[in-house]
Amino acid sequence: MTAQGATTRKRTRGPNDPDRRNRIARAAITVIAERGINALTHRMVAAEAGVPLGSTTYHFATLDDLVAVALDEAARRNIDALREWNAALPEDVDLVTALTDLVLDSVTKQRADTIAEYNLYALALQRPHLRRAAVAWDNALADVFSTRTDPLTGRMIATLTCGLMMQTVLGETPPRREDIEALYRRALG
Repeated sequence: MTAQGATTRKRTRGPNDPDRRNRIARAAITVIAERGINALTHRMVAAEAGVPLGSTTYHFATLDDLVAVALDEAARRNIDALREWNAALPEDVDLVTALTDLVLDSVTKQRADTIAEYNLYALALQRPHLRRAAVAWDNALADVFSTRTDPLTGRMIATLTCGLMMQTVLGETPPRREDIEALYRRALG
């Protein structure tokens, strides 16, 4: 190639990354899960997402913007997983056993994710603009449980489930299966 050919060649942009914004939001959830909400910085999220620091500040000017999208993403993921869980249950399932398994899996196998989700959820108490996502999350949980019960019982089971998960991730040891089952049996009795 001649020198002139090299100078006339157009520079092409690298491959687009249409999922970058979502990847950054998911990375924020991972940072919160692994290090806590106070460790959340644009720099930490950029490193976790594998993107330049400028990408995080381009998509999310403030940490508050990033937290809001992370809460939306965490809620969406949690609701999607809950709907999949519900769809996979047979019609004649023992709901008490299924709910107990759900809680125990959430606070053991998915403990870090559950802690991150509740960190984001609790921020809505201090940041009113986050409340919409938190309330939508609660409503979706009640809606899913209502498909197995009735609307009032579904809301009660959703509240019980949230409370159990929150109390359990605060503690050092998971609750005993029998204790969780007893609570659900009483609520569903």
